[in-house]
Amino acid sequence: MRSGRGLLAVMTVIVVCSGVVQGYLTPLLPEVGRHVGVGSVGQNNLYLLSQLAFAVMTPLLSRLGDLYGHRRLLRASVAMVVAGSLLIAAWPTTATLAVGMALQGAVVGFFPLLAGILRSRAPELGRVGMSVLVGALLVSIGAGGLVAGALSDRHAVLGLWTAVPVAALALTAALVLPDSSAPRGGAFNVRAATLLTLGLVALVLVLAQGGTWGWASAASLVTAVLAVVLLGLWLLVERTSEQPLVDVRLLRNPRLAVVSAHTFCAAFGTIGFLGANAVFLGSDPDETGYGMGLGSPAIAVVSLAMVVVGCLGSTATPRLAVRLGDRAVLGVSGLLGAAGFLCLGVLHDSLAQYLAGALVVGLATGVFESITRTLSAEVVPESETALSVGVNELALSLGAAIGAAVVGAVFAGHQSSGGHITLTGYGWAWGVCGGVALLGALSALAFRPVPGARTRQPLKTPVHSGDLT
Repeated sequence: MRSGRGLLAVMTVIVVCSGVVQGYLTPLLPEVGRHVGVGSVGQNNLYLLSQLAFAVMTPLLSRLGDLYGHRRLLRASVAMVVAGSLLIAAWPTTATLAVGMALQGAVVGFFPLLAGILRSRAPELGRVGMSVLVGALLVSIGAGGLVAGALSDRHAVLGLWTAVPVAALALTAALVLPDSSAPRGGAFNVRAATLLTLGLVALVLVLAQGGTWGWASAASLVTAVLAVVLLGLWLLVERTSEQPLVDVRLLRNPRLAVVSAHTFCAAFGTIGFLGANAVFLGSDPDETGYGMGLGSPAIAVVSLAMVVVGCLGSTATPRLAVRLGDRAVLGVSGLLGAAGFLCLGVLHDSLAQYLAGALVVGLATGVFESITRTLSAEVVPESETALSVGVNELALSLGAAIGAAVVGAVFAGHQSSGGHITLTGYGWAWGVCGGVALLGALSALAFRPVPGARTRQPLKTPVHSGDLT
């Protein structure tokens, strides 16, 4: 594949699959939950499970890509997504939803693996290439939800088929994609992988169930200690290993450390709250005293509006970085997230009010995903691109998973006698998400700009949507 733009077009197909998979289930959660007998808290826990799968698979797929080739692992990741999508669509039960969503978590490997190929095969595309991919991701998240919502309007579970043809198309695209020229080598650290997986499961479990078990109960305390011990051992193994799973030593690079911290804080709310957002929009105000009473198609339209705004933010980010500097853009994305959740906490009595806050959150999502993914690839030598992007993707997945777990814990502690989440629970959730986003904005103050980054101009010939077909 000689053309850089042709390469980007094939990558866009794969990224669109990632977006559809990440977006199509969210608006379906209320309706599908009722169909399979899962309540509001259970629906949020299903979303939490998908975020946990993201966190676990991010380092595994990134490292395996470095060992066996980015293209090979990309193909394996897409195949897992195809299998998970088929399982969910063909046999929708609580168990198959859980297994299928876990398999679909392999989409988290797409960006690190694609970044390794893009930087080695088409370095001239630079920031514009990454912003195009992020924009395609965000638009497809909304489009996937819209299509799924429209299909489910006819039948509760028909929308579950949305991801199947898109995933099959992505598998075809992965088969024609060239491999990266980055050198391979090393060994897979099974011990580190085991410790990280078990540690993350224990951490998310105690955050999600601590309120139900009782934070001072033996189950909560034992699980919390187990999480700390396992993750501590994982860090020790990684720091002393010649073949780390996640090279945490990369975080000695102060720029990558700041970018990853900002990514964690931004993803905590903007992604971690998405499942709860759909539950709120689908809540019947006559039953709960709040909510918009929207069906799946209407929820999908709101999600689409959020990602369209996010796409605009992603597209504008390279030029904003040239004019304002990377540090300022990082700060702006955090402030936008905090402002959006503040609006949701104060203005949520009508759909118009709620939409105003949700759109600001969507804008923050687009800006942070573009700037952090770009910077994570630029602040290290080319040979460490996939590793660096993988570290940042892990920060994103951890932020989203822990954010969803904290939201779930808040909800578990604020349930009405009828089993519904109280409005106070949502208020606390919006407040926590906004506060963590503000921490992300403050972290940007510690970022030292990459020499010459502000002078990097977008391509002289812009990449238009027509160039991707």
